[in-house]
Amino acid sequence: MTTSSRPRPPLFGVLLAAAALLLTAPSAASAQPGALAGLDAWVERAMAAWEVPGFALAVVQGDSVLYARGYGVTRLGDDEAVDEHTIFAIASTTKAFTTAALAALVDDGTLDWDDPVSRHLPGFELADPYVSRELTVRDLLTHRVGAARFDNLWIASPFDRAEILRRARHLPQTEGFRLTYGYNNILYIAAGEVVAAAAGMSWDDFLERRFFGPLGMDRSTTRAAVVERRGNAAHSHTRIDGEVHAIPRRDYDAIGGAGAAWSSAHDMAQWIRFHLARGEFDGVQLLEPARFDEMYAPHTVMAIDTASARLHPTNHFAAYALGWRVQDLHGRKVVHHSGSINYTRTHVTMVPAQPGPGGTGLAGGAGSAGPEAPLGIVAMGNLSTSNLQLAVSHWILDALQGRSPEDWSAAYLELAERSAEASERSAAALEAARLEGVGPSLPLDGYTGRYDDALFGEMRISREGEGPDAGLVLHYSTEYVADLEPWHQDLFRAVWRRPGAGRTFVHFTLDTRGRVTEAAVDGFADFARVGDLDGG
Repeated sequence: MTTSSRPRPPLFGVLLAAAALLLTAPSAASAQPGALAGLDAWVERAMAAWEVPGFALAVVQGDSVLYARGYGVTRLGDDEAVDEHTIFAIASTTKAFTTAALAALVDDGTLDWDDPVSRHLPGFELADPYVSRELTVRDLLTHRVGAARFDNLWIASPFDRAEILRRARHLPQTEGFRLTYGYNNILYIAAGEVVAAAAGMSWDDFLERRFFGPLGMDRSTTRAAVVERRGNAAHSHTRIDGEVHAIPRRDYDAIGGAGAAWSSAHDMAQWIRFHLARGEFDGVQLLEPARFDEMYAPHTVMAIDTASARLHPTNHFAAYALGWRVQDLHGRKVVHHSGSINYTRTHVTMVPAQPGPGGTGLAGGAGSAGPEAPLGIVAMGNLSTSNLQLAVSHWILDALQGRSPEDWSAAYLELAERSAEASERSAAALEAARLEGVGPSLPLDGYTGRYDDALFGEMRISREGEGPDAGLVLHYSTEYVADLEPWHQDLFRAVWRRPGAGRTFVHFTLDTRGRVTEAAVDGFADFARVGDLDGG
């Protein structure tokens, strides 16, 4: 729902970004190791090319943090520097924490991966009674349930976790159960609430007790209010009409186990150490090693798209595991996940210890070094339209595994430019299909009223302004209010007032007497008209 534009910036934007980088030199938590010589300069050039205001990075090899640094600024136009302790929203990389929390409960004997969800959340239902009955904890984690995604249920609505899960029974079943990959955040919210039900405490408190505290992740939290109190937190940025703008941070606590966590590069390095050591941290076994085999095991086959195949010819398979994506690169198993929320992006990449000869033991344990050593990378940035995180991760993989690093930033920029060009062609085609001079079927007052949907709840459309020029305004929630611009006939373009939220379309359906019966909002639902604004 964000506006798109070509990612390569105009010269002024490059100079502006470069100036910010010169004013805020990289913060160093460790000396730059020889294998990564030149990384700082490369990251700075790539940030300028992508116009990323702020970036943080940590690299772990074996059990050692090789590198943890920040670049740029927390907010464009300000001078607060990003360092390794700057807090970023880590979005969907939260899913691995939720999966690890469930693994800890498996260790405790409190639940099993294949428990029916109804055993822990007896009121949770999906649209298909069979799916509701057969749904297991494992199913919640594998993106193969077949229920529709509908992310605006947590992005735009006023609902908390409990209300989102209560309304999940209205999610359409769009694919077969356990048949195909279909990403779904709402089911990870449910997974977080399974943690809460089984543990007897909130998902938030469980993560604090079992992971954030023991791993020394002192800057990490699942609560937006805590981020505001702690300070040194990255602001979000996105492109609006081709220029990068800062966007206020938002409270996304409602997404819970799917993406509500916040962390820093330093803290995420400790999380990676914990994974590379298969649950051991500073001499204490926090999670049984067998749980990592389960979490990294492929569960749902994923397609390898043409662009990825061209960029990574050594990638032969891709799958979703439990809270992680898995694939092969250069003959090694790679475990990774991206996250994007409120115009920030995080990517975590790990190459864990590989099975030894004959499939027994592990080659390259957590204490080893060199090209065969297990390694992990976290890359965090505060611009939504950048794939710099992926580019940096692949540069580091090349360097530490003995290959000459390619210019991955240029490669991903080329892909982004092609995507932007395709979006521009789609927008031009949409404009060309517009019926010129064909206005709304009704006076604007005829579209006002109260609308409702079982999944998304209430929406109001009213007129705002003075006299005959008063326009139509859609009110869904405090954050999501849109001005409706007539497009043609009974189709209106909704321009969201929230910065960066972009545009969508609203199509009104009329009955045979010329009265509005429904408003279909792209990305939301088909809202039925249920009455006048005055309650009639």
